[in-house]
Amino acid sequence: MTRISTRPVPFRTAEMLRQSGVHPVLARLFAARGLEAPEQLSSELSALIAPSGLLHVSAAASFLADAIGAGKRMTIVADYDCDGATACAVALRGLRAMSARVDYIVPNRFEYGYGLTPEIVELTARERTPDIIITVDNGIASIDGVDAAKARGIDVLITDHHLPGPTLPDARVIVNPNQPECGFPSKHLAGVGVMFYVLLALRAELRQRGVFDAATQPKLDSLLDLVALGTVADVVRLDSNNRILVAQGIKRMRQGRMHAGVAALFRVAGRNAFQATPFDLGFALGPRLNAAGRLEDMALGIECLTTDDEGRAWAIAQELNTINQQRREIEAGMQEEAMLHLDAYDPAERSTISVVDDSWHQGVIGIVAGRLKDRFYRPTITFAPAGEGQLKGSGRSIQGFHLRDALDLVSKRSPGVIDKFGGHAMAAGLTIAASRFEEFAASFEAVGREWLSSAQLERVIETDGALEDSYYSTSFIELLDQQVWGQGFPPPVFCDDFRVISQRVLKEKHLKLLLEKNGQRYDAIWFNHSEALAERARVAFRLDANEYNGVTKVQLLIEHAES
Repeated sequence: MTRISTRPVPFRTAEMLRQSGVHPVLARLFAARGLEAPEQLSSELSALIAPSGLLHVSAAASFLADAIGAGKRMTIVADYDCDGATACAVALRGLRAMSARVDYIVPNRFEYGYGLTPEIVELTARERTPDIIITVDNGIASIDGVDAAKARGIDVLITDHHLPGPTLPDARVIVNPNQPECGFPSKHLAGVGVMFYVLLALRAELRQRGVFDAATQPKLDSLLDLVALGTVADVVRLDSNNRILVAQGIKRMRQGRMHAGVAALFRVAGRNAFQATPFDLGFALGPRLNAAGRLEDMALGIECLTTDDEGRAWAIAQELNTINQQRREIEAGMQEEAMLHLDAYDPAERSTISVVDDSWHQGVIGIVAGRLKDRFYRPTITFAPAGEGQLKGSGRSIQGFHLRDALDLVSKRSPGVIDKFGGHAMAAGLTIAASRFEEFAASFEAVGREWLSSAQLERVIETDGALEDSYYSTSFIELLDQQVWGQGFPPPVFCDDFRVISQRVLKEKHLKLLLEKNGQRYDAIWFNHSEALAERARVAFRLDANEYNGVTKVQLLIEHAES
């Protein structure tokens, strides 16, 4: 079941924002999303939360400054998604700009799994012989890996943002806003954001030591296009602090001041960097980088982000685009197979979905889990063979169901059914024995039944209510496009009652409509929906500027409709 609702708007807050000079509709939208003061709208770097509030960041800066001064060798161990790739690129560029001896290694997910494992430590020690390992976007759960590094005399600096388990690794320094006792106000930094903060602290430490001054120090703001890309692609909450990082990165893209690899990804995706939006980062650039880690080796994506050779960047971007096309083909086949597995699935009788197929590709199960979650609106985990009698699982969740905590409860209630797990509220990964799949599925379903009410299992399309007639305009759409929308700060969806003038189905799957309200007519389209509407309908929609034959007109992109 799906229903339309309207977000409540704190009137006093909206009015205060309006009186401070915010556009009246934006004031209403911002207030409904939890903004309480005009200063929270600042997108200037000066408004960023100071690095000093991040637990142990000063210790990390001092440790790295000493290591640079001593000429120690550092190796970055990166995660294999877009956040990990951008975090690695930011670390490489930033540390090298401060004269560090640093290289990187990114584990092949199919051979070594996730995080700083003892096997990765052995590989790193053999191929890189580092004095220091720096993890980016991973490490908070790598207890055995850190112990293995220490046994070899290698110090470990962990930079991560994932939720910790009950025990922390015995690393030299851990920087993670979600570790115990860290009072950093923005708990939603992506892995790339954590690394950027470490670099800010390191630069301040080196400046204090007289290595350089304000005029000669590295310009770390040049890394913000990478920070923005990783932050949006990892779907972390865009709180005020993250919105600053993303806004500054997008600003650089729109000015043409981005790294060669980012520019090449825009070009190969057919997107205009001078009109960059968070949507471009999350749905065009991010998937092309992620495809490398899903199907092959994320080292290709990292090279794309670290090369300054425009020709090489373009060649890699084309290769990444090809890999992404392959990923989409694999995903389409897996989705069809998943629907066959779920042919008898009745959402009314179940609170969760667990599904496995022996032919599925490990690198794509997370995307398929997301598609199934969207279709059935149930916490979903998809599994693929991982060799040696193991299954690799990837999960996606719905609002109100903390996936990592749910897996933690399953592991406590059914000891041994999960070999290892980790993640966030909305996404998580795990490994189980293939022989225990049914046991896991039953235990996971039991948690779902306990935690989720029937109301929570109903999909709700949250809208911002009606939009005044005068704002159905391309100029207002341009104003909306200038804002930073994303996870936790969703783009506006409006809702109103319309008369359906005409409707027809395009390509056998998209409903094209002409709608009327207050004497004004609007083109509208409902993608992947072919069922006709009644003569009058309540429609939830986003505004879109549709260009056709050189003419730009307002079009309504329908999210849902009720007759």
